[in-house]
Amino acid sequence: MGTAIGVRGRAGARRAANSSAMDIAARWGLVARGVIYMLIGLLALQTALGTGEEQADQGGALRELSEKPLGGFLIWAVGIGLVGMALWRLSEALFGASGADGQKTSKRLLSFGRFVFYGFGAYTVLSFAMGEGGSGSSDQRSQDVTARALDLPAGQLLVGAVGIGIAVAGVVIAARAIMRKYHKHLKSGEMTRRTRQVVDVLGVGGGVARGAAFAVAGVFAVQAAADYDPDKTKGLDDTLRSFTETPAGPALLVVIAVGLAMFGAFSLALARWRKV
Repeated sequence: MGTAIGVRGRAGARRAANSSAMDIAARWGLVARGVIYMLIGLLALQTALGTGEEQADQGGALRELSEKPLGGFLIWAVGIGLVGMALWRLSEALFGASGADGQKTSKRLLSFGRFVFYGFGAYTVLSFAMGEGGSGSSDQRSQDVTARALDLPAGQLLVGAVGIGIAVAGVVIAARAIMRKYHKHLKSGEMTRRTRQVVDVLGVGGGVARGAAFAVAGVFAVQAAADYDPDKTKGLDDTLRSFTETPAGPALLVVIAVGLAMFGAFSLALARWRKV
């Protein structure tokens, strides 16, 4: 009797994960992610041109959004969308993702990592919406977290491992974008040839820019671990500003900024064309 109830419970949970409500949650989450990345790209572009006052990170994007008409409503909408994104990834971790290889342990662990990532993002956005913070500097938060981690036993190894993981993730994100791995998740049969071309431009350009930002942030974390100096850790804003210190100067940041905005537009396209 207990086994039968358990089986029915798991079947019910799986049906919930595959329901139209989860489909809506996933697509709403993709729209929310798209809005945030488009705003970050715009703020990074302003930084490159020397006209920006806000930091090019999630906090800066939220403050920018709050100044728009119906800004409070929009921030709540973004926060709830990220909750939907987190729940979608959790359902994939528990029951497997769509596609032939969606049941693989590696895929489910990756989905769980994404659940944690978007869950934290949702928490910070909703905290900001409720007036409880959540809009602070990503740079300061990164340094505070790194400082606490370095004080732990084997803290340097921990921070270094996390930094390597972030850097590798960035390289993988860029490589998968270049190889157009997202094609298998698209409803290609419902897309025109022109739409597929536009989505490819956004997906490749946006994925490479996003991957570059992750990779450089990971390198800074590794450097902080090696030097036992949390101040060398950089959040998204300082990571993006570091591109201006290369021989290419602000021009490289312009390219990365446009790429991040492209990733935002790509996320909006996925909200329409992705299989969930």
